[in-house]
Amino acid sequence: MHEVVQDYYGKQLQGSADLKTDACCDISEVPEWLKPLLARIHPEVLSRYYGCGLVCPELLRGCRVLDLGCGSGRDVYALAQLVGESGEVVGVDMTEEQLAVAEAHRQWHAEQFGFDNVGFLRGYIERLEELDLSPGSFDVIVSNCVINLSPDKESVLRGVHRLLKPGGEFYFSDVYADRRVPDSVRNDPVLYGECLGGALYWNDFENLARASGFLDPRLVTDRPLAITEDTLRERVGNLRFFSATYRLFKLDELEPACEDYGQAVVYRGSVDNCPQRFDLDKHHAIEHGRVFPVCGNTWRMLAETRFADHFEFIGDFSRHFGIFEGCGGGLPFDQAATGADRTDVPCC
Repeated sequence: MHEVVQDYYGKQLQGSADLKTDACCDISEVPEWLKPLLARIHPEVLSRYYGCGLVCPELLRGCRVLDLGCGSGRDVYALAQLVGESGEVVGVDMTEEQLAVAEAHRQWHAEQFGFDNVGFLRGYIERLEELDLSPGSFDVIVSNCVINLSPDKESVLRGVHRLLKPGGEFYFSDVYADRRVPDSVRNDPVLYGECLGGALYWNDFENLARASGFLDPRLVTDRPLAITEDTLRERVGNLRFFSATYRLFKLDELEPACEDYGQAVVYRGSVDNCPQRFDLDKHHAIEHGRVFPVCGNTWRMLAETRFADHFEFIGDFSRHFGIFEGCGGGLPFDQAATGADRTDVPCC
């Protein structure tokens, strides 16, 4: 499938307007604080953007960040502004035409930002070990609608785990299906190029993430996808697809379930662009100044990562009270756009 993807993104698509689904988010969905960053990115780089979400997590100043499947470099140049002169962003992609666009405007962006803190590598995201990247050398790894295009998703996740520092984070958007994708869809070149054919069934993805060392995948945002072309709609049948953003932490002591140790956190309101509330994930909107009960895993995701200085921590792991009632089970994505009833999944 590498050849299919390289042809589709290198030759068939000349711009985001050529796509046949709404997997790519548009500027209207971008938060206000991010729009000035995008305004400083070269128009040709923006026009060749094919991502399905936002991959700009909080607190990146001074971080070393890796962007998997960076394409023409839109997210690399946005992240470069967030990490600042003391940070670094490395982009990896296998498509020469896309990387040529990214490299062509590197000096232009350096002049815009006042510093040059980016680099680009040609390679395959399922073969990260072949690149000159040291294990445990990245604070954050991101990816934007690319893992579904990989024929070996397990190797991608294991490679990411290897490159992250302890307490590091994989923050990424991708496309998922509500069931396992049949061969007729998986082997269709257009559906594959449109990020549908290679989409994982969401539960298979979460199990794969756990097997790769990310023991508690956290869903951040999601939305149902619309297929805008009639012929493609007919080919996918009753399959439903979702664009979703997950965050996975490299924390060895995470548990497979939400265990209750009587702990809580208080958000200090000090994360940039989040003065009133910090959203760790879809089910953890932590208000400034309010005592917020958390499971042991959520505690570690805040206390043992770059977020630690922005919270007060109450309790420890000395007493166990069982599992948080109501945690678990069911399709995690919102389904409003499909006309189906919403499935609400309570969480700790």
